[in-house]
Amino acid sequence: MALAPSLAWQDKLAMFRHYLPLSNNILPRRPYNQSAKLFHLNPTTDIVSNLNSGAHHLLDKIPKGNVESATALISHFSRQNQHREAVACFSTMLLLDIRPNEYTFGTVLHSSIALKDLHLGKQMHSYAKKIGLSPNVFVGSAILDLYVKLSNTGDAVRAFNDIHEPNVVSYATLLRGYIREGWFDEAVVFFRSMPEKNVVSWNTMISGCSQTGKNEEAVNFLVEMLREGVIPSESTFPCAIIAAANVGALGIGRSIHACAVKFLGNLCLFLANSLISFYAKCGSMEESLFIFNKMRERNIVSWNAMICGYAQNGEGNGAIEIYEKMTEEGIQPNSVTFLGLLLACTHVGLVNEGYKYFNKVRYEDPSLLKPEHYACMIDLLSRSGRFHEAQRFLQDLPFDPGVGFWKALLGGCQVHSNLELGEVAARKILELDPRDVSSYVMLSNAHSVAGRWQNVLSIRQKMREKGLSRIPGSSWIEVKSKVHVFVTGDKRHGNRDEIYLALGFLLEHVMDGGDTDLLIEF
Repeated sequence: MALAPSLAWQDKLAMFRHYLPLSNNILPRRPYNQSAKLFHLNPTTDIVSNLNSGAHHLLDKIPKGNVESATALISHFSRQNQHREAVACFSTMLLLDIRPNEYTFGTVLHSSIALKDLHLGKQMHSYAKKIGLSPNVFVGSAILDLYVKLSNTGDAVRAFNDIHEPNVVSYATLLRGYIREGWFDEAVVFFRSMPEKNVVSWNTMISGCSQTGKNEEAVNFLVEMLREGVIPSESTFPCAIIAAANVGALGIGRSIHACAVKFLGNLCLFLANSLISFYAKCGSMEESLFIFNKMRERNIVSWNAMICGYAQNGEGNGAIEIYEKMTEEGIQPNSVTFLGLLLACTHVGLVNEGYKYFNKVRYEDPSLLKPEHYACMIDLLSRSGRFHEAQRFLQDLPFDPGVGFWKALLGGCQVHSNLELGEVAARKILELDPRDVSSYVMLSNAHSVAGRWQNVLSIRQKMREKGLSRIPGSSWIEVKSKVHVFVTGDKRHGNRDEIYLALGFLLEHVMDGGDTDLLIEF
């Protein structure tokens, strides 16, 4: 079927001119047309050199109107990640008056997404609309995916509304767009309105909640999904496990772990790594080690999860032991490995070991060193009270230290009540970030420990004058698989009366015992 006469072949050529190379194999054999000069069709060398001339020769030999063969050729290029060539073939297909079908657009729109070319995608959308294919669910879903990944939710909503009968894929794609933009409430409403939900839809909500910090909601969606009788996939559990880890819900995480074993049997590598991190964050390194030892295969992420887990739990020797075992098995460490090792050394004051690992990387593979590694060394030295070495390390940095470096030094000054150096570090922080609240708080705490109450009042007065306020402290506890979250001065908890009553009894007991240091904290 020929294209509408209103769309001249020069117009088709101009639409995709940046992707269309000139070659005897792919351009249609037409008389020279002076108007073609208007399009300045000068091919870029890299496109021409990478062209599969045999494939384009086949396109030129396709019988007139054979869209299936042309689409298969475009699909071939797309599968080989030769997306510029796929677009060039699509352009040539139009010049040969082969009318694309819904599968052609689905394939070539994927190539425009891979090329991150929104302008090209919009041209394809316009062309699909011109020939009446944009309401087709297959084409419409591809257009929707384009706008979700490369544009904004407004464009995506308009593309979704243009689809004649959207399917579960269309709904799931727009759902991802809402979550990507941070429109969580709109995403929930849209999710509830979906006429059909599959495991991908549920996974999108669970992962979206987890990635946006709505951890309790992520776990609740998993529970609701199971109650609805939807069978979870391998992709379901990692995000739910991460959500449980973020709130320290050990009981809930164990239930999710058991559920994963029930539905999946053997745990995939990604899920096993997530479980190692989960148990480590909840302080249960025994269970992390159990998962690690049972894994049939491990990658660098598995080893790093164990090293960082031991570091988070203050078990420096455990982290070093895992690292030594890792090197014995011939696993090549990366920058995360050494960052975990330095953190482990920092938490237990292993200064010499920290120096050893830092120098090992510096001499053997300095490309692995990132600013975070240098900051860890300053933190290690200052927390160990070795301030002269920390200052010398700061002076020898191969780059200008940022806020994080001075905060590391200030943290050590707070621990050892080094007020003079602490004030220097605080001034540096405020020069770089005048509205940094934490530096005021840390310096105030250091003065408090030293009993310099006038300085404490002065710092707090400066904070009020600048309109700065502390972010309320928070904590949580899990009781009977329910996570209870508390913030400073909390008045919203359902059991607040009983909580404050118990707190009153605790304060009375402390006052009777004369523990003034603890009273200062309150």
